[in-house]
Amino acid sequence: MRIWQWALGGAGVLVAAGAVGFFVLAPGIVERGMNRTLSFPWEVTPEGQAFHDGLTIGDWHSDTLLWDRDLRQRWDRGHMDLPRLREGNVAVQVFTTVTKSPRGLNYETNAADAPDDITLLMIGELRPIRTWFSLTERALDQAARLTATAAAAPDELKVIRTGADLAQVLAEREAGSKIVGAILGAEGGHALEGDLANLDRLWDSGFRLMGLTHFFDNELGGSLHGEGGANAGLTPFGREVVADMVARGMIIDLAHASPQMVRDVLAIEGTRPIVSHTGIRSHCETPRNLEDDLLRAVVAKGGIVGIGFWDEATCDATPAGVAFAIFTAVEELGEDNVALGSDFDGAVRTGFDVSRLAVLTQALLDSGLSHRIIAKVMGGNMMRWLAENLPN
Repeated sequence: MRIWQWALGGAGVLVAAGAVGFFVLAPGIVERGMNRTLSFPWEVTPEGQAFHDGLTIGDWHSDTLLWDRDLRQRWDRGHMDLPRLREGNVAVQVFTTVTKSPRGLNYETNAADAPDDITLLMIGELRPIRTWFSLTERALDQAARLTATAAAAPDELKVIRTGADLAQVLAEREAGSKIVGAILGAEGGHALEGDLANLDRLWDSGFRLMGLTHFFDNELGGSLHGEGGANAGLTPFGREVVADMVARGMIIDLAHASPQMVRDVLAIEGTRPIVSHTGIRSHCETPRNLEDDLLRAVVAKGGIVGIGFWDEATCDATPAGVAFAIFTAVEELGEDNVALGSDFDGAVRTGFDVSRLAVLTQALLDSGLSHRIIAKVMGGNMMRWLAENLPN
């Protein structure tokens, strides 16, 4: 009997050790395969580095909060953490919360009722049990992690909720600090779970930006990649949400919105939406990118467009390729309306991580853009837009 007890006990230890190993190692293995950095040798001249170091840099989109990493630690996987943000000289970073991703994700058509991969990730990362069953709780948990990091390291990170917060971050950096300002965003209004009261919960937790859709149609309306197609616009609930966001001064992001949803939002009085991460369709003909006329309409309404760093947005993820996409965006949309929208850590492959942003500055210099325009694109336009639109 004792031998059998010993054997069963030993087997239990092995099973437990295997389970621990799975939960510890599996999420990191998954991320290494999804958030890859392609190595392109790229020389940054001393003049280019000095120019980059003097810029105020901002990025409209990162999904880093989805992954189980301590932001204060430098990691050898993914695209972003606080040490690498400082190395890249980033002043303001938008961190979005991803809460649902349909199995078989693609840029053409995704079903809202497909099995959800984020559920598996939440379980694998041992997030709180409430996040396993609720999209709202997933958003709030990711937000709480960012807020806790800022509280533990107030000299490294500050969550920006108002225009005054933004001004404080920029003033501290002007005085020599390397503090990073963080803006919380939700990637997709499905995080509300169809309940407008949940917008109060997100707002109170620090969210100041929300994309209306992600890769599938939701309660708010149609996605650029959903089953409803190009003509699936805002639903009545979506119109309620947009009206509430306008009243609060919450940033509306149309990065994954269907063409009709874009038109519906632009037709609502008081909206000034952005497109946080995209490419220019006439430059890179992929289903990920909105048509040029819709981007021009967003700009005409006072919006701003962030250019992504990955292949499906730019058709070339090298520094030169991203620089050319930005060059094209400036020609199409105007120098005051283009910004960065990396999509770092968004399950994409990029040609550089955030620590090597100077290679993009160098590539923009090599493209022939002036120092003045580069300074606008790298962050000046974003800082101006935020100062004009963040609530006070």
